[in-house]
Amino acid sequence: MFRRRFLQAALAVLTALLPVAGIQAVTAAPASADMSAAVRTIYYDASRAGVFATNFAQAAQIWNSRVSNIRLQAGTPASVVIYVDTGWPRAQTTSLGAGRIWMGWQAVNQGYDRTRIATHEWGHILGLPDRRTGLCSDLMSGSSAPVSCTNAQPSTAEANRVQQLFAGSLTPALAGSGSGGNGVTWTWHGN
Repeated sequence: MFRRRFLQAALAVLTALLPVAGIQAVTAAPASADMSAAVRTIYYDASRAGVFATNFAQAAQIWNSRVSNIRLQAGTPASVVIYVDTGWPRAQTTSLGAGRIWMGWQAVNQGYDRTRIATHEWGHILGLPDRRTGLCSDLMSGSSAPVSCTNAQPSTAEANRVQQLFAGSLTPALAGSGSGGNGVTWTWHGN
């Protein structure tokens, strides 16, 4: 009894403090609620993405069309901030649905598709690890797919995994097991 009350109080305090730290919290729906109706909006800031802002907007729309329980939307407070630099594209997660993305010119200059890169980096923010299969049909194969690959659509398995993660039925593994956890940086590397 004491443990249950303590956990309820701790959860209430945590839920109250998360917005102060700039972290979005999602509370569980009542058991009788339709879980397919619970949608988490993840706000992002692409104002620092330069010429790649359009690619990230396209990538957000792709994920929005493939996963029904999340909505990626430009706005504030942003839990994802997108930058551009001269290095390799990369994503750094701070929690599921939050972090930073860098669009790197190095991959673009080698000929990799901008929207595929943007959608791939969003995949990390949404909890997906790199899967270096070399297949163009696997979005999370990243730079292991040929430079000529322009597929920016997540596979059914990738979309289902994100759906499960945001439904709360799965937990992203920690960095040591090859999946996106807290404080993990994923980098797109060329061949």
